[in-house]
Amino acid sequence: MIAEKYTVGVDFGTLSGRALVVRISDGHELASAEHPYAHGVVSDALPGRDVRLPPQWALQVPSDYVDVLRIAVPEAVTKAGIDPADVIGIGTDFTACTMVPVRGDGTPLCELDEFADRPHAYAKLWRHHSPQPQADRINAVATRRDEKWLPRYGGLISSEWEFAKALEILEGDPQVYQAIDRFVEAADWIVWQLCGSYVRNACTAGYKGIRQDGEYPSREFLAELHPGFADFVSEKLDQPIGFLGDRAGVLTAQAAAWTGLPEGIAVAFGNVDAHVTVAAADALESGELVAIIGTSTCHVMNSDVLREVPGMCGAVDGGILAGAWGYEAGQSGVGDIFAWFIDNCVPESYQVEARRRGVSLHEHLTELASRQRVGEHGLVALDWHSGNRSVLVDHELSGVIVGQTLETTCVDMYRALLEATAFGTRVIVETFVESGVPVNELVVAGGLLKNRLLMQIYADVVGLPLSTVPSAQAPALGAAIHAATAAGAFDDVRAAAKQMGRRTRGAYQPIAENVALYDRLYREYVALYDWFGRGNDMMRRLRRVGSDETVAALR
Repeated sequence: MIAEKYTVGVDFGTLSGRALVVRISDGHELASAEHPYAHGVVSDALPGRDVRLPPQWALQVPSDYVDVLRIAVPEAVTKAGIDPADVIGIGTDFTACTMVPVRGDGTPLCELDEFADRPHAYAKLWRHHSPQPQADRINAVATRRDEKWLPRYGGLISSEWEFAKALEILEGDPQVYQAIDRFVEAADWIVWQLCGSYVRNACTAGYKGIRQDGEYPSREFLAELHPGFADFVSEKLDQPIGFLGDRAGVLTAQAAAWTGLPEGIAVAFGNVDAHVTVAAADALESGELVAIIGTSTCHVMNSDVLREVPGMCGAVDGGILAGAWGYEAGQSGVGDIFAWFIDNCVPESYQVEARRRGVSLHEHLTELASRQRVGEHGLVALDWHSGNRSVLVDHELSGVIVGQTLETTCVDMYRALLEATAFGTRVIVETFVESGVPVNELVVAGGLLKNRLLMQIYADVVGLPLSTVPSAQAPALGAAIHAATAAGAFDDVRAAAKQMGRRTRGAYQPIAENVALYDRLYREYVALYDWFGRGNDMMRRLRRVGSDETVAALR
């Protein structure tokens, strides 16, 4: 009898890391373990130091990531009840674009005494949005110079990405910038810790690092942004590129001691949490749009055609699967918006009733909202509480609810916000289709799958069959699939996904009556979208009313 073999997938999220043990023969998930980051998201002050942070900052402490390897991985293997010697590979995925400034040996600058009180020395989380002015300048200069790579990103580079964050460090703390030997995607940094060598993965290099057709933006372009930025690529960014599903190296003795896994097993190249989920869904064919809905939403899809799609996060050759054009779009806030509403906008009476019924406030409001007819609340909302990633690519936009009266309840507003996120996804789908990139199926993964009302709203609003990914740990499963490929168990990622990945096809079907009503509401959403997103800069002006610069000018 041939012994079963296993891989471990580790998903590094915004607040925690999750390890999953997966059987290679059929993708069965044996056990998982989660470890919360000790420092979470650093947004108010540096940990243990009297250093306050400005608005829109979101930092992390890289040692928290290593703790996931030390704690979650051994725990998952123990819970799985397997012999660690039967694990043949480990794969990882990460939030993106999360960047770690390091020295040449991989040591994060924030771990050095001389930089521990310097905010720019810490990891910049994906939702660190303060480099919007740098992103605006990158876009303006690229547009004026007619840079050939700009259309691959829908005409706009995000403040979340590598170049804007690096330029912010240069302009905000030149001493920290000079001390950076490598500005590393966290997806690659954690692989560096596992196998002892630093190689970039094709996914983050293409989507977040503006690497197209084997090249980054030119030295001349960078110098025009800032003279001191001219050599950023050659001195701090450029590194050999590894392809998804390939082996980055083997597990070092140190990493084996951390994880309890055998030294020398395959370590897969790093990947992004959203992109790796496509394999978990076995949705690698053209036109299968995978939306990973959590605190934010990332929409990813393979296609056999290359088109210029306005406001997309990138079209990358091999960015999801070798031999296909991988497209990415996204919404900066989804679950975060619902959580904000629960924390700030619900009267005590609803909380009391939820406690009496023994359900969460989300569940209580969802049940009440499900009793409403489409459009009954008379509201339309914009889902921009954390800015707009696609297709406007502007993180200084903000949320709006229109139509409130003295009869409006928190249930009305809650449902309007659920619908707003679905409308945002429809904008993305329609932008793809209008640009010549077909979308045939909407596949949803992530923690919000359990909200059946939300899923039906998405099917009705988008007007497509909605399939679901049954795995509660889809990114970790995707990472484990890539690990199996890197270990040589399959010829390629597509073959591994067919064996180990899965989705429930057509779990939700559009309801014709709801589709017609949502078409009417969507037209109002688009009008609101264009007015605040393209018609004026009111939202940006409001952000500046209480800024330090404005206050100083009034004195």
